[in-house]
Amino acid sequence: MKKLKKKVIEDIEETSPEEESLFNSLRAQNWDEFTGQKEIKESLRIGITAAKGRKEAIEHILLYGPPGLGKTTLSHIIAREMGANIRVTSGPALERAGDVASILTNLEKGDILFIDEIHRMNKVVEETLYPAMEDFSLDIIVGKGPSARTLRVDLPQFTIIGATTRAGLLSGPLRDRFGVVHRLDFYSPEDLVKVIERGAKKLKTSIDKESVLEIAKRGRGTPRIALKLLKRARDYAAVKGTGSITKKLTNEALKMLEIDEIGLDSADRRFLSSLIEKHNGGPVGIETIASTMSEDRQTIEEVIEPYLLQLGIIKRTSRGRIATEKAFRHLGKEMTKELQKRLFS
Repeated sequence: MKKLKKKVIEDIEETSPEEESLFNSLRAQNWDEFTGQKEIKESLRIGITAAKGRKEAIEHILLYGPPGLGKTTLSHIIAREMGANIRVTSGPALERAGDVASILTNLEKGDILFIDEIHRMNKVVEETLYPAMEDFSLDIIVGKGPSARTLRVDLPQFTIIGATTRAGLLSGPLRDRFGVVHRLDFYSPEDLVKVIERGAKKLKTSIDKESVLEIAKRGRGTPRIALKLLKRARDYAAVKGTGSITKKLTNEALKMLEIDEIGLDSADRRFLSSLIEKHNGGPVGIETIASTMSEDRQTIEEVIEPYLLQLGIIKRTSRGRIATEKAFRHLGKEMTKELQKRLFS
């Protein structure tokens, strides 16, 4: 049981190739299937309709926000609505200017290049993109030394869709070259209910309304996590029940995964325990917390903290991280008036 529990928790935190393939089948294929992000959807639909009316490529688009909210899904829907081919790559995969040149020179008019984690591109690659994004041209240096010359290659009109979880790490010149910039927000439980119901239908799994609501409540406002919990509940129901997901089996599965009633997992509670029990509620710097937890700073900032901040359980201040009264209550501890005055005065 311990080995099974460990594997299931790892599945929640990481996405294997098989999981990614399954997610592709669960992804929304059109605007009607894509739930949430209402204002962003409307803005993109208007931009797509206008671009198709002019028979032009849509402007370059930057999508940012926490992982699992639908940036990749949106990019594929945009390509489908534009009737365009989409090429998918990532910032770390573009190591040299030649990598970008190879991709760009093989694009056709109207094609879309999706770059995930675009903030992780190196500076040389980024600067190669500038003329390509602005003027649809590529400057290639031919030769070396005094005889070197620059050759400009014209490119067809295309669209770059960049996705990032850390928009603040993008350089100003790169960010300014995106005509459309949208931030994806966490989903409401009501929107997650629709995502889970659609996912269960695609998985051909029977699930009752109470289970859907329970998974939505603990899905951390993130479709990817909600769908992973749905699949783990499906697996648990197949082994421990008849295959139909009931509230009892769902609660047992979530308990095995150590996911509590507001969606916090063991890593979240470890973070709060470190902040409250070892540092008296804060304020404490991120490096200190990372060392205390023996955890990577980037994991804390990108995976753990966003949802805790969304719930109002912690605060980021110039002095460091601070646990709120809600965090103390969640761990069954009392925040004294003296401590409250010290933390928030």
